[in-house]
Amino acid sequence: MKLDRLLTMTMILINRKKVTAQEFAKAFGVSVRTIYRDVDTLSQAGIPVVSYQGVNGGISLIEGYRMDKQVLTEGELASISIALKSVLTSYQDPHAEAVLEKITGIAEESVKNTSDYLFIDYSPWGTTPFLKEKMTTIKQAIESSTCITFTYGNAGGKQSVRTVEPHTLVEKGRSWYVYGYCQLREAFRLFKIARMKEVKGCKVTFVRREIDLTERPWDKEWNAPENTVALKLAFQPEHRLMIEEMFGIEAIEDGASIIKVDIPEDEWLYGFILSFGNKVEVLEPLHIREIVTMRAKEILEKYL
Repeated sequence: MKLDRLLTMTMILINRKKVTAQEFAKAFGVSVRTIYRDVDTLSQAGIPVVSYQGVNGGISLIEGYRMDKQVLTEGELASISIALKSVLTSYQDPHAEAVLEKITGIAEESVKNTSDYLFIDYSPWGTTPFLKEKMTTIKQAIESSTCITFTYGNAGGKQSVRTVEPHTLVEKGRSWYVYGYCQLREAFRLFKIARMKEVKGCKVTFVRREIDLTERPWDKEWNAPENTVALKLAFQPEHRLMIEEMFGIEAIEDGASIIKVDIPEDEWLYGFILSFGNKVEVLEPLHIREIVTMRAKEILEKYL
């Protein structure tokens, strides 16, 4: 812990000309006396740290001191910086914040400029403090290999209490998920975090199971033939751009207002089709056409 604090202090001082002992003490949750002991340790290690007394005093490095940054290229540092900034839009991660501070400290101005060329904001529109809280709880459980419990609502609105061994957070299709072993289903499942309520960490530990995340196992489950249906839709030309964004240009048939796509069939799909109102017509398969027709009639009856 002390070594990590010393390294972080050094990186902060490289990035900032002067920091007070009180600021360091508050940031690390230690006493001012401990900070001054850390300053002595850094000096003994050969890092030129100096402290100034008075109103404008503080701790700083001798002017011109810089750490060797040849381990990573400027492009690699910029890529890491972009990734860390993006991660921090979704949940609090003190380790990511510390690394970003270090990179900012050792990077040239050109690296800082390059890292501003791309910013990936994973957070949804609006204020969503609860999402960050849930993701932070889940991440802590992943790191400590402890289970989480929560109430989960599926696309059909049915709720159940789950105990899950969380293995990884997944961002896909503009939504965040947790992929883990569900003790209720006795299998790995992908849970949409927005549908998880009363997320709590528990003290029950688990041994991580062997899975290859680079294979994206959730994609295989999602696109399994037994879960998908060949959907054919006719839509109004004014919705072409939205359809291209959702399914890709290759899904459009001969440039006409018709798409063919293999997609999992669930309540989300029915709701997605209905969200277009009279601008979309289901051509195939017949049973989905009938389901959408029935749902539309039920909606009409509510307003008559």
